[in-house]
Amino acid sequence: MTGGQAGRLRHAEHVMGTVVSFDVPACAGQELGPAVRWLHWVDRIFSPYRPDSDVSLLAAAEVTVDGCAPEVAEVISACTAVRLCSGGYFTAAPGGAFDPSGYVKGWAVERAAAILSAAGSAHHLVNGGGDVQCAGDRGSGQPWRIGIADPLRAGSLALVVAGRDFAVATSGVAERGRHIVNPHTGQPATDLASVTVVGAGLTLTDAYATAAFAMGSGARDWVESLDGYEAFAITSRGADWQTSGFAAYLT
Repeated sequence: MTGGQAGRLRHAEHVMGTVVSFDVPACAGQELGPAVRWLHWVDRIFSPYRPDSDVSLLAAAEVTVDGCAPEVAEVISACTAVRLCSGGYFTAAPGGAFDPSGYVKGWAVERAAAILSAAGSAHHLVNGGGDVQCAGDRGSGQPWRIGIADPLRAGSLALVVAGRDFAVATSGVAERGRHIVNPHTGQPATDLASVTVVGAGLTLTDAYATAAFAMGSGARDWVESLDGYEAFAITSRGADWQTSGFAAYLT
């Protein structure tokens, strides 16, 4: 479905097991096609739910990395870097099976936004199931405003963040329950109810949010150590915390 206010075009695409929505200037509408086709290509290559995807064939040892699309090797290398950076709290093999989904969605959405930028759009937003890449602002100097769901109160917002040229990713229990596993214990992470990370690009912002949720009580100090990233978290008991620079994103 495509529509929007005067001067803006909004489109929602069902892909990668979620809905990816676009908010772009009407003059950039013709570039939605390449961005959407990119997302469907990513789904075809990386979906762990498609038995013929490169990821599924690789996990089943039916092909080697050399027999996959070149981007598979790129993603594997990037996942290894995030695993090392996070002390092993991020993994591309949850439960022991190869599945880089925790990295791929943010990577795919950030590149979709980059396709629009390369075509000349300076002000757009791509939202992949609640993880958002913003380019420029909303127009007329107004920042993008992103609502963060309260994981403990259905239908409520915990807060709203605002900014320009930034990404926002949240990992938590609001949509899928306790689906993120602590790789060091093999059990679902339970310290936090949600953690939101903000940064420049969604690829790492999303991966870091996943790692931070798995990390639990140690996440605040870890995110503080990352250059260019801030975080806000709600604990399982309803308390909250934020890193020292997060207030700059509050409306």
